Amino acid sequence: MDLGPLAIALGVVVVAAALFLFNAIRIVREYQRLVVFRLGRYLATKGPGLVLLIPFIDKAVTVDLREFYLEIPRQDSITKDNAPIGVDFIVFYKVLDPKASVVQVGNFAGAAQNIAATTLRAVVGDILLDDVLAKRDEINQVLRTKLDEVTERWGVKVTNVEIREIIPPPSVQEAMTRQMSAERTRRAIVTEAEGSKQAAVTVAEGNKDAAILNAEGQKQAAVLSAEGERQAAILRAEGFALALERIFQVAARLDDNTMRLQYLEALKQIGASASTKVVVPMELAGLVSAFTALSETAGDGRGGGSANP
Repeated sequence: MDLGPLAIALGVVVVAAALFLFNAIRIVREYQRLVVFRLGRYLATKGPGLVLLIPFIDKAVTVDLREFYLEIPRQDSITKDNAPIGVDFIVFYKVLDPKASVVQVGNFAGAAQNIAATTLRAVVGDILLDDVLAKRDEINQVLRTKLDEVTERWGVKVTNVEIREIIPPPSVQEAMTRQMSAERTRRAIVTEAEGSKQAAVTVAEGNKDAAILNAEGQKQAAVLSAEGERQAAILRAEGFALALERIFQVAARLDDNTMRLQYLEALKQIGASASTKVVVPMELAGLVSAFTALSETAGDGRGGGSANP
């Protein structure tokens, strides 16, 4: 029995079955969807997971739902005040409607790039050069809104637009360079002035603190000096009082004759001086009279005694 034709037929069947299964079974990832067409007509959007197709009848287009970015090369635009500038930016987008992204647009990247360039020129043409350089966030928002209005019908959402670089004309760049140099010079001068001011304030504060400390020191010294003088005066007064008290105690024990002898001694010393005029107190004159009377009395007593015998 000849098995050659049978083996060939069996091999053909196996190969056909393998091709059938290969084209019939699709495994769709979580971030993908299959847009299925049957005999050229849209059938359904399937996935994720295991998807069965009819080979040679169903055709599937894979759509990625992740967020992508599209680099827009530098576009030369004219601002509202007729200044030529070059702008390049990035558009971030993601597919929200897989069917529309396949049916409504054939080449989204190319279409989006052309729409972005046209929209950029329209937006920049309504803005002055200074605003273009200073208001990037506002321009990004306007570009995102306008692009989203166009791409919405394609089932694509523009999530963000970021301007990467704005290249102004050479004359404007030179003016900006001079302005930045002047600004840096101004800031340096202001910083130096602030430093001098702070230094002067610090020195003044130091002088004030030193003056306060000096005044406090002088005050304390004056207080201590006055306190010392007061204590010395009190001690002198107490010593003088003690001396007077001692004198009064000694004088209280002296009799009149002793005092008179002291007065006479003082009168003797005065008389021995070179002065030609002597002022005699009345008490001293009375003392002399008393001594004279006492001497006479003593003399009379001695004389009478000698006569009696």
